[in-house]
Amino acid sequence: MKSNNFIERSIVGVLEFLKDAIFAEEYALKKGFLQSLDPRVKIISFLLFIVQALLTKSIAVLFFLYAICLFLVLISRIGLGFFLKRTWIFIPLFSLFIVIPAIFSPGEALLTWHVLGAKLMITRQGLDGAAIFIMRVVTCESLVVLLSLTTKHFALLKVLRIFKIPDIFIMTLGMCYRYIYLFVGLIQNTYLAIKSRVGLGVQYQRGQNIVAWNIASLWNRSLRLNEQVYQAMLSRGYQGEVSVWNDFKIRARDRLWLFGVIILIIWIM
Repeated sequence: MKSNNFIERSIVGVLEFLKDAIFAEEYALKKGFLQSLDPRVKIISFLLFIVQALLTKSIAVLFFLYAICLFLVLISRIGLGFFLKRTWIFIPLFSLFIVIPAIFSPGEALLTWHVLGAKLMITRQGLDGAAIFIMRVVTCESLVVLLSLTTKHFALLKVLRIFKIPDIFIMTLGMCYRYIYLFVGLIQNTYLAIKSRVGLGVQYQRGQNIVAWNIASLWNRSLRLNEQVYQAMLSRGYQGEVSVWNDFKIRARDRLWLFGVIILIIWIM
């Protein structure tokens, strides 16, 4: 019972995570400040912020960039609590465990104690380095999350063409984004069908046969879907090259925003 519940909870948890990731695009449809900017200008400005965060060695500059990020969150009509939960749960906490040894680096001692005959010393230089590292991670991650929340995923993929990324790679990313949720849904429905037909108690060998048969069935369904999608693309004029309708338009607001970002970066350097 516990094993089956664990499998079911895992499948449902993964599906809910993907739903949140996909339907978070509703924030990109809101009428906020960042949503109104041209995606090309927005990505360039965010890259400037991220590069500055990576190069700076000042904790004050990192706090300033993070404050700008939170301000952009508010004027882009994104819930602050929702945004903080997405940016503070995993990566910053994981980074905190990484930098723990750094606080014991040589330098001016702030706190000293002895454990099992060993002398442990927390230094000011170590704390400063750890704080800069944590704030750098938080700032860069927050900027990336904010960019993804306020920009439609297909617009992000179209902007990748500016960096001369091959069209086939961009097309593959777009198709993977669209169909990964479909395949996870198929897995969930398959598990529900197995559970409704054989119950919770299944012998080990029979369980292996059921899993193997369903893996093969899912593989065949994936191949059929792949062929159907390709035939649909051919029927719509696909000839090996991807044609994308470019509806980007740089306005006065975009130029003013980019100019302001450049001036700000030069000022804090």
